[in-house]
Amino acid sequence: MTSLPLRLPNEPVKIAFEAELWLWDAKRADTWMFVTLPADESAEIRALAAELRRRSKALRARATIGGSTWETSLLSDDEKGYVLQVERTVREAESLKVGDVAGVTVELLDLAR
Repeated sequence: MTSLPLRLPNEPVKIAFEAELWLWDAKRADTWMFVTLPADESAEIRALAAELRRRSKALRARATIGGSTWETSLLSDDEKGYVLQVERTVREAESLKVGDVAGVTVELLDLAR
């Protein structure tokens, strides 16, 4: 497993990756689009999140794509690992559509190492 980059204790977990935008079939009319976090990072996040003993599987996050930064939540998907919704305002500002690959940075606000 690839470990996340080293950081000082009590700093939020920060992950940078590239991922393809995909459309959530259940919300096709609303055009909800997501990116999937890499499998190794999702597994490590899941292990860190297990220590929180939370009711929700969602984790607060700050995400950045290009020049757009927004606060959101990572959602846990049993098949895909963790996924991040890319809001319409971000997609428009960054000229992104389904199938495009975006450079993404996610800072997990609920988790520190």
